[in-house]
Amino acid sequence: MIPTLALVGRPNVGKSTLFNRLTRTRDALVADIPGLTRDRHYGRGRSAGREFLVVDTGGLEPGVREGIFREMARQTLQAVAEADAVLLLVDGRAGLTPEDREIASRLRRTGRRIWLVVNKAEGMSRALAGADFHELGLGDPLAISAAHGEGVRELIDLVLAGFPAEEAPAEETRGPRIAVLGRPNVGKSTLVNALLGEERVIAFDQPGTTRDSIEIPFERNGKAYTLIDTAGLRRRGKVEEVAEKFSVVKTLQALEDCNVAVLVLDAKQEISEQDAHIAGYILDAGRAVVVAVNKWDAADVERRDLVRREIERRLGFLAFARFHFLSALTGKGVKDLLASVDASYAAATASLSTPRLTRALIQATTRQPPPRSGLFRPKLRYAHQGGTNPPTIVIHGTQLDALPDSYKRYLEGMFAETFQLRGTPLRVQFRTGRNPYANRK
Repeated sequence: MIPTLALVGRPNVGKSTLFNRLTRTRDALVADIPGLTRDRHYGRGRSAGREFLVVDTGGLEPGVREGIFREMARQTLQAVAEADAVLLLVDGRAGLTPEDREIASRLRRTGRRIWLVVNKAEGMSRALAGADFHELGLGDPLAISAAHGEGVRELIDLVLAGFPAEEAPAEETRGPRIAVLGRPNVGKSTLVNALLGEERVIAFDQPGTTRDSIEIPFERNGKAYTLIDTAGLRRRGKVEEVAEKFSVVKTLQALEDCNVAVLVLDAKQEISEQDAHIAGYILDAGRAVVVAVNKWDAADVERRDLVRREIERRLGFLAFARFHFLSALTGKGVKDLLASVDASYAAATASLSTPRLTRALIQATTRQPPPRSGLFRPKLRYAHQGGTNPPTIVIHGTQLDALPDSYKRYLEGMFAETFQLRGTPLRVQFRTGRNPYANRK
């Protein structure tokens, strides 16, 4: 097993900056805003040929006993319990604070190996930067600058020296990447926890609880998956905080990087234009989609009928998707969700042979020939696959630029039905052959 290092400290001491430095990514949100990170965020790092896992955590607020900060503290302590070593980050420019003392005292009681890391020490003498922190009794403070990379390599080499050298295992295939999207407070984090069977991310009755996109690898029935819990998407005019603007960007990045999107709707609220906009983002990205209508147990018969009508009216363009009516809080209906994800992923990544595609194209044009364009009728000669996720079918022929959109939709529906590509959008592209006589007089 490769060692796991947890980054712990009060808010805004640079934990996410160090996480990005160690993982050589920009996965963690970084801004000069205390409390930006809330959930545990895992990443893989490498130093001198040795691999390790690093966990970014929310800031610990020792004096806060309720609300979202209590949930953040619970997530942080869970990360400490899972870690092989804890890196306690303090701010070298702010100096020692009462919160640092209380956090250090709490960490000592865990029995974990603790490294005291003095961040933001750029331009300072290392001895001077760590002078105030000796009284914490956690050994010699290690001065670094996560933003500039100063002392980070030496820190990790020192931490890893305490673990036996092992040959790192090969990177395992994580299977389909599943992004959970929706408006704020529709139950995305609750659904993620229900799928995992544990309280892995903070689920709190407050819009905007999730700010970062949290990736969580897990296995179910021998199959590997990666769940991505995302921040809620609101209308552009409602996005005001800088942190929320960052969150929107991370959510859209998660959508681009996933294989299957799970769109979460709230049965207690109306199916709004914003739900349709989010569905449009998924469709534009070409991602396979499964729709989860959450809080179904809280809706009466009349409300359920209304929700179904609203879905048909506003989300009719997602008719190819599978819909699940469930309760993430109680777990009712959740177990069938992954089966639909598997089926949608299989459809999105299906391999379609050129002979089968061409035969299906001939059958379609025989059943309904393309409409004439002037004196001539477009001729569709053959088809082949141009890509996956979404499945893309390229059709070659002559005068295909004259085909109306309605005929393109007819072909898309025919291919989806013939190859049973349910759960994923399908794209059809046309390539018109060059006329060898076009430039002759």
